Amino acid sequence: MASTTVVHETALSRFLFADTRLSPLWLALRLYVGWTWLQSGWHKVGDPAWVGANAGQAVSGFLRGALGKAAGETPQVSGWYAWFIENVALPNAALFSYLVAFGEVAVGVALILGLFTGIAAFMGGLMNANYLLAGTLSTNPLLFILATWLVLGWRVAGWLGVDRWVLPRLGVQVSEGAPGRTRLDVPPGGKPPK
Repeated sequence: MASTTVVHETALSRFLFADTRLSPLWLALRLYVGWTWLQSGWHKVGDPAWVGANAGQAVSGFLRGALGKAAGETPQVSGWYAWFIENVALPNAALFSYLVAFGEVAVGVALILGLFTGIAAFMGGLMNANYLLAGTLSTNPLLFILATWLVLGWRVAGWLGVDRWVLPRLGVQVSEGAPGRTRLDVPPGGKPPK
């Protein structure tokens, strides 16, 4: 029988990422990132160049601009990503247009509600990474960092939100009592580490 090794988190890590006393901080981060995504996506959903009769027009312009950044002595876009843009994204610009517009809205709503916070933050970070790979800075570095933090704090980032009730129904066990201690720290059939 193979043995397993469980690496327990430090007290600082547990305090930052698993202690509900920090949930107001996570709420503030979550609302900021969620509102930013919702605003960006809502603008796109209402724009016919993103969604509707002319879908794909705006994203095509963005992607062509990114391809232009892949040339020259100091390219801002790497060759493999330029290949992806040219051979996958541009030929399917209308599809990507809908994915971006509704994806931004979905991430924003989920983060604001605190619903599947870790997954929503990961998807937002993935979009930020794609914008960064396309050579666009704007707020993307900051949003990527904040999304990474929200992914790390997934257990309590949605505590002041819908996750407080949804995650336990999906099997995430929470224990009351010792500050910052969750049953995620308890091996099956065992006692919490001291």
